[in-house]
Amino acid sequence: MSLLRFVERMIFISMIVSVSGAAYAQNYPSKPVRLVAAGVGGGSDFAARLIAQGLAAPLGQQVIVDNRPGAGGLIAGEIVAKAPPDGYTLLLHGSAIWLAPFLRDHVAYDPVRDFAPVTLAVSSTNVIVVHPSVPVRSVQQLIALAKAKPGELNYGSGSVGSGAHLAAELFKSMAGVDIVRIPYKGGGLAVNALIGGQLHLMFPVVGSVLAHIKSGKLRALAATSAQPSALLPDLPTVASAGLPGYESVSIFGILAPSKTSKAIVNRLSQEIARVLNRADVREKFLNVGTEAVGSSPAQFEAAIKSEMTRLGKLIKEAGIRAAN
Repeated sequence: MSLLRFVERMIFISMIVSVSGAAYAQNYPSKPVRLVAAGVGGGSDFAARLIAQGLAAPLGQQVIVDNRPGAGGLIAGEIVAKAPPDGYTLLLHGSAIWLAPFLRDHVAYDPVRDFAPVTLAVSSTNVIVVHPSVPVRSVQQLIALAKAKPGELNYGSGSVGSGAHLAAELFKSMAGVDIVRIPYKGGGLAVNALIGGQLHLMFPVVGSVLAHIKSGKLRALAATSAQPSALLPDLPTVASAGLPGYESVSIFGILAPSKTSKAIVNRLSQEIARVLNRADVREKFLNVGTEAVGSSPAQFEAAIKSEMTRLGKLIKEAGIRAAN
């Protein structure tokens, strides 16, 4: 066969595949869609259920939330990575999925090779909070105190590699301070310890401590996002309050198995974005301290790769490891 004939055949085959893929997407979905999320009751579970409720009507099918807790997201990630790439099994999770290879020796999936990003769904700003007994009222004062008392201040966080944990480690690295981590089985337990005066500070998601900030049980110093949080608009950011370039935001998005057709991925992205842009949905997320986003697949992919580069470097340099 001549080279020209070979090229013509390849073009013909690609056209057939493209047409058949588009036709398949038009008939999608013809059965319920499964949305795999983390444990019941957490932030990602709330997001999954709210998105699933809003997505059912435009898809014309049930969207069933399948909670798969444990192993720092590895169980949920492996289920979706190995699922058929037909758009009927999706994953809603945070950075634990794409940062797992930096934290653990054995991960059953590749976060870039085995997933197709659909949309960055929601983001949660973390906030630096201290117990009222800690004599600081700004980021600069906190840095000065930590430098004056190296190794004497402590902070609490839940699981290894969580948003609160990495926000604190990024702060330590950029500020050049020695603050000791006290691990807890969950972020809520750490917050209780901070309120009780057993910890000096934390970097929790703002929604989890908003009531305690307003009541005066905790003192907020700054938001970890690049822009002020919609929940605490008068609170400065860490970057503007003494640590230029600092940014740490917890993001959650929806992924499909790799090789899912672009037509299906694009349709899901657009439909989910419409749900997230509804005023009532945005308000429900804000009420729990989360901001709806709804990005394109390319934007979510870029965000994942950026986090893997930036936070992967931090994890390696800090020697952060999770139990396998």
